[in-house]
Amino acid sequence: MTKISDDPILTTRAAAELLGVAVSTAQQWVESGAIPSWKTPGGHRRVRLSAVRDLIEQKTASVIVRPPIGPSSLEFVPSLAPAYPVAPDEAERLLALDATGLVDTPIENVFDRLTWLASQVTDSPMAIISLLTARRQWFKSRIGIEASETSRDWAFCSYAVLQAGVFVVEDALLDPRFKNNPLVTGEPYIRFYAGFPLEDKEGHPVGTLCVLDREPRKLRDREVRALRELSTLASEEIQRRTST
Repeated sequence: MTKISDDPILTTRAAAELLGVAVSTAQQWVESGAIPSWKTPGGHRRVRLSAVRDLIEQKTASVIVRPPIGPSSLEFVPSLAPAYPVAPDEAERLLALDATGLVDTPIENVFDRLTWLASQVTDSPMAIISLLTARRQWFKSRIGIEASETSRDWAFCSYAVLQAGVFVVEDALLDPRFKNNPLVTGEPYIRFYAGFPLEDKEGHPVGTLCVLDREPRKLRDREVRALRELSTLASEEIQRRTST
């Protein structure tokens, strides 16, 4: 067992120097949990030398490009003060999304068929398969919407991934969470939203399958079930893409 006296406490800058990376990179690794850390009463991050040594031992070649358990880009590192709700395991959720390798990939028929079916079975003019990074909600597939992504701050889907079942907003103008949302006050003028989370093999919700309308409305029971089944199919397709 390493004695505390043999395991000095380091600042983030000192850790960065030992790792041979920029301070900003070390800060991201610390905040993402790739380097275990804690905060002092003054709010400063501190790490143990042993944690830095463990990471150095994991590197390949002579330069650390990324920690083996870390994200491939800052889009998969949790925001420090997000303007949207997150679950306690947001860091793990983002890493799970990164592992799918789906963000910013080309259009695929297998996903487009699912959004088309979702639109048809719920009689909705808009349907989306949305993937949520720390900064964006990016649309892997979309029906009835021109934009290919929006800011994560605007995402109704941030609420949908917090629960296991369907998340429904019957009239966004009457909901204090969404009434001033740019997607409600401007194009595409969302009034109705219903979405199910899409999960990886470990159950992390990486995004949603959702339907939207410009008019307030409700879903019938059979429509909810149909949307659930399509979401299950989308989740299964995502799970087949997950890197191991």
